[in-house]
Amino acid sequence: MNLLSVSGKNWISKEFNSEDINFFKTNYFLDEIVAKLLSIRKIKNEEIKFFLEPLIKNILPNPYILKDMDIAIERTEMAIINKEKIGIFGDYDVDGATSTAILGKYFEGLNVPFEIYIPDRKNEGFGPNEKAFLEFINLGVNLIFTVDCGTLSFGPMDFAKRNKIDVIILDHHQSEIKLPAAHSIVNPNRFDDRSELNYLCAAGVCFMFLVALNKRLRDQNWFSKNSIKEPDLLNILDLVSLGTVCDVVPLIGINRAFVSQGLKVLKKKNNLGLKTLIEICKIEKTITAHDLGYALGPRINAGGRVGKSTHGANLLLNQSPKDAFKLAADLNIYNEERKILETELLNKILNTDYKNNTDPVIILHGENWHEGIIGIIAARVKDKFNKPTIIISVNDSVGKGSGRSIHGFDLGSVIIGAVQCGLLFKGGGHKMAAGFSININKIEEFKEFVFRKFRSVNINLEEKQNYYYDAEIAPSAVNLDFFEKINLLAPFGSGNPEPRFIVKDLKLVNSKIVAEKHIKIVLIGSDSTLLKAISFNSVDTQLGSHLLKKNIKPFDIVGKLSLNEWRGQRNVEFIIDDISVIK
Repeated sequence: MNLLSVSGKNWISKEFNSEDINFFKTNYFLDEIVAKLLSIRKIKNEEIKFFLEPLIKNILPNPYILKDMDIAIERTEMAIINKEKIGIFGDYDVDGATSTAILGKYFEGLNVPFEIYIPDRKNEGFGPNEKAFLEFINLGVNLIFTVDCGTLSFGPMDFAKRNKIDVIILDHHQSEIKLPAAHSIVNPNRFDDRSELNYLCAAGVCFMFLVALNKRLRDQNWFSKNSIKEPDLLNILDLVSLGTVCDVVPLIGINRAFVSQGLKVLKKKNNLGLKTLIEICKIEKTITAHDLGYALGPRINAGGRVGKSTHGANLLLNQSPKDAFKLAADLNIYNEERKILETELLNKILNTDYKNNTDPVIILHGENWHEGIIGIIAARVKDKFNKPTIIISVNDSVGKGSGRSIHGFDLGSVIIGAVQCGLLFKGGGHKMAAGFSININKIEEFKEFVFRKFRSVNINLEEKQNYYYDAEIAPSAVNLDFFEKINLLAPFGSGNPEPRFIVKDLKLVNSKIVAEKHIKIVLIGSDSTLLKAISFNSVDTQLGSHLLKKNIKPFDIVGKLSLNEWRGQRNVEFIIDDISVIK
């Protein structure tokens, strides 16, 4: 069934296989709707059990299938035995902060001395640099880890080698055929890796590394010889899940288990920094993947965006309640500052810089646009227009760029190609996101390069006009029992989106604006069922104008279910994405 909505979108039912549904119901005793959702997601018969019960022990691959894992473990074991001081250089985003904390927590448990370094986004930019490595050396560091970065850092690796310092890279960004002169590069996205784990983020790579390291130390009786309790790696899955969700990697395979099990660990609130941040955010319900991506993650990211890059990693490593509260409170304030900056720049771009732009890829630049938010702005513009988007902040003759892509256009490879062609000073990333530095005289040439690359992959940008939903449900299905059936497929995120549903033939009982930009709605179905709903950020939109009408005709709605938990009460409401007024 196709429906045209007030937003001009076609509502299209997702495809499913009736034979699969019957097989799932018969062999796994699943409800009709759960079986249908599994069929829509094309989950194979042999994967159903692991999908519904994503346990680490059942899914975890052998870490040694990752290239260079063996030599990275050998070098780290030697450092631990010899009591060498270790340096951890992490990126300034959530994946970098969690990866830094994952290694730091582990080394802390082993009484191994370590230092961390998170670069300043504006003054140092992405990735390792000689100044940071020299600081490590002056602190007596003998072995450096770079996490969530380093795969394209040729100069700093040469510097470390000249100074007889080994560097182990734990990363997931795409590589060139030529690799830097690091001791070892554990990266499922390096050109010669055959692990098929290229969907991991850096936090996932770090966890795999620690699984291998922990086993090596156990096999060598290191824990018993040194009277140290072996760390339970499952206890750091809260950090792994946070990095995985916030880096928007697909929740498939081992990633699904990381997040599913990590949410259970997070519920225990063992990590003081995360516990404090949850309290600052006033999250009083069960933590979900949505909370990781939209509440905790943005706050940890906020420090790096406004010049306090170490705050996130320090919060996750902190053991002092007083310090943890100060760091969490600061990050909460920085996040509010980030929102203001983001709104101002986004409005400027949408109202002036982007008007009447028909380019296949949106590439915009401006003087002194805040470098800490251009990645977010690129994501917002990309979501609005369904086009790959690159935002460049220009300062004097140099531009710093950040881009976000759509499925089918490998932005990381394009940026690496532009570096190889001499269009960029440096750059890198992965399929959906990338960053770079450019001479402003090269911007127009760079644009044409990106446009050519985009046209060569033949992507249909009109797909934005289609809204795909999973099933039609009755108004009475918007209840706790139905929600819990659907939630068997959680955690939801990239690669496993929340199910979308249609509810037909509803009448508006009342509607009101809340928090100046959202609309709360009460609807009644043809079966006299009352349905509570909300439409986010819809004030001053075409959708909002319909929902606020007094005498609107009956209409159909499409969206998803949401669980509200407050003081022991649990209620389900419908989040409206779009409506179609019945003629």
